[in-house]
Amino acid sequence: MMREDLRDGSTRLREPTRAWVTQCALSRICGLCEGALARPVAFVGTPREDARNQFHQPPMHVACAESVRSGDEVVVTTAAFEFVRPDRDDPDRSPRFEPSSRL
Repeated sequence: MMREDLRDGSTRLREPTRAWVTQCALSRICGLCEGALARPVAFVGTPREDARNQFHQPPMHVACAESVRSGDEVVVTTAAFEFVRPDRDDPDRSPRFEPSSRL
C-alpha cells in the first residue's frame, strides 16, 4: 500500500516502488486507497514534475490526491494518461505517468 497512516491521524505517501506503480497503472487503481479509478484522475507531484508533465506517484482519486498534497506539491487532474516504462537509455529510470490533457 502506498499510504502511511501517521500517529496524528494524517496520511502521507510512501516512496513508490516499480511493482506498485505498475500495478496501479495496469489495474487502474488509486495509489492511495486502492479503489477503482474513474475519471478524472489526479497526480501529485513537485513543481518540476508538473513542468515536465511526468509524475512518479501513481494516479489517484482527486480527493485522495488533495488529502496527501503537502508543501509546494501540485495536484494535476486529467481524463487520461500514458504509463511510461523507461528503457535502459532513459536518464530517468523510474516508471512515470504523463497526463494526456489537463482538466
